[in-house]
This record gives sequence, C-alpha cells and structure tokens, in this order.
Amino acid sequence: MNSFVVIVGEGTLADSVCAELSARYPVFRQSSFEKKFPVRADLVLSLQDTWDPAVHQRAEEVMRESEIPWLRGFVSFGEGIIGPLVRPGTPGCSQCADLRRLLGGKERHEMREVQEKLAEVGGMTRDPWASNIGFLHMAKLVSTEAFRFLEGERPHSDGKICLTELKTLNSSWHSFAPDSLCRFCSQVPDDSPELARISLQPSPKISKGSFRCTPLGELKNVLIKDYLDNRTGLFNSKMYDLVTPFADASVNMPMFSGDEGTAGRTQAYSDSELTAILEGLERHCGLQPRGKRTVVHDSYRNVKEKALDPMKVGVHTDEQYAMPGFPFQKFDRDRAIDWVWGYSLNEERPILVPELLSYYSLGCGSAGFVYETSNGCALGGSREEAIFYGIMEVVERDSFLLTWYAELSLPRLDPFTAGDEELELMIERMRAVAGYDLYLYNATMENGIPSIFAIAKNRKDTGLNLILAAGAHLDPVRAAKSAIQELAGMMLNLDEKLEKNRSKHEKMLDDDSLVRQMDDHGMLYGLPQAEERLGFLLNDTRPLRSFQEEFKPSSDHSDLTDDLKDILEAFRCRNLDVIVVDQTAPELAKNGLHCVKVVIPGMLPMTFGHHLTRLTGLERVLTVPAELGYADRPLSFEALNLKPHPFP
Repeated sequence: MNSFVVIVGEGTLADSVCAELSARYPVFRQSSFEKKFPVRADLVLSLQDTWDPAVHQRAEEVMRESEIPWLRGFVSFGEGIIGPLVRPGTPGCSQCADLRRLLGGKERHEMREVQEKLAEVGGMTRDPWASNIGFLHMAKLVSTEAFRFLEGERPHSDGKICLTELKTLNSSWHSFAPDSLCRFCSQVPDDSPELARISLQPSPKISKGSFRCTPLGELKNVLIKDYLDNRTGLFNSKMYDLVTPFADASVNMPMFSGDEGTAGRTQAYSDSELTAILEGLERHCGLQPRGKRTVVHDSYRNVKEKALDPMKVGVHTDEQYAMPGFPFQKFDRDRAIDWVWGYSLNEERPILVPELLSYYSLGCGSAGFVYETSNGCALGGSREEAIFYGIMEVVERDSFLLTWYAELSLPRLDPFTAGDEELELMIERMRAVAGYDLYLYNATMENGIPSIFAIAKNRKDTGLNLILAAGAHLDPVRAAKSAIQELAGMMLNLDEKLEKNRSKHEKMLDDDSLVRQMDDHGMLYGLPQAEERLGFLLNDTRPLRSFQEEFKPSSDHSDLTDDLKDILEAFRCRNLDVIVVDQTAPELAKNGLHCVKVVIPGMLPMTFGHHLTRLTGLERVLTVPAELGYADRPLSFEALNLKPHPFP
C-alpha cells in the first residue's frame, strides 16, 4: 500500500510540493489544522508562503494527539525555513527550533516580540523577498525530505532545520538542541527521592595518571555537531584569545537575558574550544532545573526531617540583611520555598536542598535568603567524574577563602621541584610573554586534598599588579597547572580596563562597599596600593618547600570511583557531608555527559560583591587554622580579615 501524505496550507509552496509528491504518492490537501486527518496518513506537511507562528503552535497541539510525523516549510523575512521533522513522542519540535533560531540572532528580543505579535494577528500577509524561483527551490528540498522519510531513509531534517537565503538560494542545515523546558515536547519527569538516589559505579580512567574517564577527542564530534552552530546552537559563536600566554578559547551562549561567555584554557586552541563548550554546558545546566521538574514547595519546618538545614551552608549576617536595598531576606523556617531532591553520600539517603542553593540563577526573589554562585558545579563523562570535580571546586574555593579570612602563612612552594616539564614551561612562558612572576603556596586544609593558592606578580610598570587564583586536585601538579591557567586568562587583556577605570577602583581601597561585581575583586588587587594586603604571604622569608616535602604521592587507582570513595571517607571522618544534586539536562544526557552540583555544608562558598559575603554559621573558618597549626587557639569572627577577597 502506498504511503499517504497530507499537505496543510495554501499558496505557491504548498502547490509546488503537491505537484512533486503527487506523481509518486497519494496526496490529500486541506487548508488548516482544524480539520481531522485521514487515518492512513503517514506524513503531514505544513506549508505556508509566509510566517504564521500560530499555525505551527496549533500544529504541535494537533499532531501530538494524532501521533503522525510532520514537517513544515515557510518563509520568514527573506529566508526559507524547512523543518524540523517532528516525530510523535520525541523531543525536538518546531517550537524548540524556533527558540534556538530566535536566540541565535542578534535581534532576539525584537524577533520574539514579532513572533508573539504575528501569532496574535494571523501571520504575515506576504513576504516581499519571496519569489517563484525561491519557492520552487524550497519545494524541491521539502519533497526530497518527504521522499527520504517515506522510503525509510533518515531525513536531513531529523533534529535540524534548513535555512535558505531566498536572494541567493544558498541553503544550509543547522542542528539544534531540544528545549528541555518546552511545553509541547518536554519529557522531563517530576523530581523525586528515587531519581536522586546515587549508587557509585565504576568509572575507569582513560590512562594511568589521568583523572578523566572520557577522552576529550572522543567528545569532539558531538560537542561541535550538537551544541555549536552560528544560527541555532546552544552556543552560536567562538573566539580565540591571542593575547593571553596560553591557548584561550571562548564560546557564546545566547540567552534572552543577554550573552554569556564561557572559556576554556589548555595548551592547544582546539582543546580549549572543546573545554569552553563543556564549561558552557555546565553553565547551561546550572542556571535552572532542566532534567527534573521541581514539585516540592513547603516550609523548612514541615520538611526538616528530610531536608538540609540552610543555616549550615553559610548565610549573611543580620547587619547585611538590614542594609537598605539588600536583595535577600533572612531565612524563615515557616516560609514556603522550592526544594529539589539531592543525595547525601555520607548518610546514603535522598535529602531536600533549597532550589536556590542548587541552581545559581535563583538567589533573588521573594524567598531568596542567600547569594549563590556556581560553587560545586561540575561536568563529567560519568556521574562519578562530575562529582569528583564538583568536590575539587568546593575544596579549591574553600581553601582560598580560609587562607584569606584567617591570613594563613602558607608554605611557599618551589614549583621546579615538582619534576614536571610542562609546569616549568608554563611558568617560563608566563614570565617571558606576560611579564609575571609566579608564587605558589600549599593551601591544603584539614580534608587533605592538595590545594594551591597562586599569585602572579607583575614585573612590568603597567598592567594588573597582582592576579590571584586557586586550584585543588588529588595531584598537586594538576592543581598548580589549573591555577596557572586561571591566572593566565586574566593577563594582558584586562590592563586597558584597569587603566580606564583606575579612579573607580582606587576608591574601593578606602570603601569596601564599592566592591559590588565579580570583576571588582580582581581589579582592586590589580592596584599596586592593594599589595600590602597580601603581605602575610608575599613578605614571608621562610625557605621554599618542595612538592615532595609538602604532598604525599598522588593516587595510583585505575578507577576514578576508588579515588572518590577515598575522598568521601576522609570527609566522613571530618563530619563533612557531601550532598549531590544531579543537574544533568536531557541535552547532555543523550551524549553520556553528566552535570552535578556538590554541596558540602560547612565549607566556605565563594561570593562576589563584598556586601554578599557569607560566613554566618561556618565555624570551620575559626577552627581549622588552629587545627592545622597556623594559630594557637580558635579564632573569633572579629579577628578575621574581612577585607574584600582577591579571587577574580
């Protein structure tokens, strides 16, 4: 029996496609989606000579019920658009494609307004750029797609749309990621304790000495193909920074709230580009829940038996909450807030975590009680790998802040004792190309995970005077390299910004409250006048320490999960819980990638803007210095260094 095709729509494009298909298949015509389809229909084509968003929205509603695959073609502002092929019960519909297409354009806000207006008034009356030749060209493309589908071949429009410039007839196919929040095709489940459960599985390392379970090269094709596209990608552009000492690449994530750039820093631009995409995917997952739908809305008092006490993660002081215009409110145990399910790896049970602590764009609003950033967010080729690196980030920032607030006189390291040629070359290149000397310090805290506090000191008369960064890893050399890459990302390209805003930043020397944004922290310590604040480290005259003296041999496990279990046991002995919220979005899961948020109550969270410091309830900042021998007794909050921190 021949396949049966239904064409919905009127006009030149619909007529031309009908003429093409009728020679081989039975074709039924109808003007709108308000009519029922023949029960034998194998494919529905929605074809219009102009753009009417309401038609496509109505098509999504009708076709979901009929369970018939459908494909659209239309013209919008001189561009022919074909696809995607929408299959019943499969994410990736016309509305997802339109979202990516609108976001990818420079006039995304204006185009969204146009889309909404056209949906109200019934679409455009005609497109002045459309021509008979253009419609014939589009008709050939649509017909070819229909033939491929009906003959059992995979159409190009599966997960893609074709864009044709009608002036030149240049056509190109563009892939897009389904929107996990789409009201038409999303299959995201409700959040639940069962979905939060974690049973650690083997995660073999790719090679001896590696701490990754998936080679970056294996991800290359899917990262670029599925996520980077100049018209419809989650990331719509890339850029190489040729100024910094090492290979620095960034990608742009377009959002209606503005463009968001994420960077990758390695020794090769190709690897940096892939790393930037991975960083961007982590950011994408961390902005809001995408893999599970939040369903718990209640007060802490009602759920406290199965919930994390928010006071244990550090909150603002009463004085901060009382400040005029402060964006957060004191935590109220009787106020209902949104909760998501995480998993306590120490207690081995699901646990409710405030949603605003789990996704870092959710801090403000009527129920917001703290400022939260990307602390503990990490991505990996396995969930275990993501958890491992999430812990490393929490430890890195905790050790940096502990060092700062308690002014710890950390041992300074001799990097040339590490016995790593790449590390030595990185240091020499940083000095030769950017003109900075490097100072590394052992900032390992009571948890035993090697942590590095890094300072780059400018040898030139111009540019940022000091740049600070941190790194944490079971391998201290990797921790050092990570910190150096972070330092290098800020060298040379911020010098002009400092000079242009020098008077603004100089005012911050006398008024801490002026440090309001993330960049303010780094720029403040770019001033030579601020160097004295680091005197507790820079003025140390003790002999340099070797890596061998300061660190134990690195892990020799062949499975990353074994390293993770060792870390969890060390934390358990310190009564530090490790809570994991799975942030993995479907856009990542299809390629075997995982994203998590790690919360370790008691550890110091990184904040930006001095008025948003979070220390209340975090006693470790007072007790750890004495435990490690940096102080002879526990500190008091009054004794802490409460100047704005220098983490950029």
